[in-house]
Amino acid sequence: MVNRSSLDPIEEARARVRLRHTQAKAVYVPSKPFGQLAMRLARKKTPKGSTSLVRLKLQWESIVGKQIAGICRPEKLSAGKGGRQLTLKVIPAAATPIQHQSEMIRQRVSVAAGGDITTIKIIQGPLTKLPASPGKPRRKTLSVNEEKLLQDSCAGIQHHDLRAAIVSLGRAVLVNEKL
Repeated sequence: MVNRSSLDPIEEARARVRLRHTQAKAVYVPSKPFGQLAMRLARKKTPKGSTSLVRLKLQWESIVGKQIAGICRPEKLSAGKGGRQLTLKVIPAAATPIQHQSEMIRQRVSVAAGGDITTIKIIQGPLTKLPASPGKPRRKTLSVNEEKLLQDSCAGIQHHDLRAAIVSLGRAVLVNEKL
């Protein structure tokens, strides 16, 4: 154990001052993430803004929300002086609310498209319909033989409401198995 009185207080103060103003060099400098390098190469090889616009159109509803996505769509991304400009096609009746929300839309889209969207241009016009999503598959019906087999297997149940519920459940299970 070192006795404090044996150290020189002036030298100790000088050492503290030196340590306060010096910085250590990094032992290991990490390389840039692979994703950044890949994006830089991809931007050079693809037409300007094409990948971002396709990505925006595909993810539009998740970026701006279902309500806004129903009344406007991205049309084009163009290079501007200070950054890129997003052109939105908006239903005429909704142009004013979209204009008031344009800053919020710009911020969300800027994050999704790479961070350099500076302005939003609004064009009024009808929206083209999106391709229909597959949605729920059409319900299949049971064949006459399957329906008869189901009714016969539940015929031994005396309680009418219970039998109807079990038949309904069995029908739903069999229909889902056919899908």
